[in-house]
Amino acid sequence: MRQFKSQAEAEAAGVHVSKVKSFVKREGRLTKAQTRAIEEFWPTMGIDYQDAELDLSVLFGRTAPVVIEIGFGMGKSLVEMAAAAPEKNFIGIEVHRPGVGACLAEAGEQGLTNLRVMDHDAVEVLKNMIPDGGLSRLQLFFPDPWHKKRHHKRRIVQPEFAALVLTKLQKGGCFHMATDWEPYAEHMAEVMNSTSGYANTAQEGTYVPRPEYRPITKFETRGQKLGHGVWDLIYERAQ
Repeated sequence: MRQFKSQAEAEAAGVHVSKVKSFVKREGRLTKAQTRAIEEFWPTMGIDYQDAELDLSVLFGRTAPVVIEIGFGMGKSLVEMAAAAPEKNFIGIEVHRPGVGACLAEAGEQGLTNLRVMDHDAVEVLKNMIPDGGLSRLQLFFPDPWHKKRHHKRRIVQPEFAALVLTKLQKGGCFHMATDWEPYAEHMAEVMNSTSGYANTAQEGTYVPRPEYRPITKFETRGQKLGHGVWDLIYERAQ
């Protein structure tokens, strides 16, 4: 097979080259309960991807601050946050289908009306579906740190992503990140500090104490017992 020096050269030759995404698609095996939850609740709580901007007020049937969480896992913490803040609207984005099913099952059982979920690449969702200045907060909790140096380019927190998030936050809106991998926390801070338009909300140093609105997970509790740290970073859109 012919080797190309660049993606542009390959595309010019009519060869499709897949782009590196900020996640690894993991279908997983859906349980019967997760399948039922998707079938039952997706029509009212799911958002299908489309290359068109959402009207967030129409989506939720009201005007309220909108919080997006990228990579909500099995959704337990996201559901807990949405239940604890009924005055806010929440959108969760997750590419792991069992997680989507579990989140819908939990949210449906609690009868939440202020939560919507998506199963799509978060970068494309932000670029094409979220209006500029539409978010009060964007949450990115414990993303894949891609430990190996050669994989660092796969980390979602990069200058281009930070700049994209800035455009989607309203003035005073926050980008909240959390990680249990200190080198990634340092990378996050480096990226955010070099992106104009943000102000670090930390009173001292770089990191902030875990805000009350972010639930502590079983995974996080177990890590703390083993002496593992967790680093929260909250940057505000300053202009």
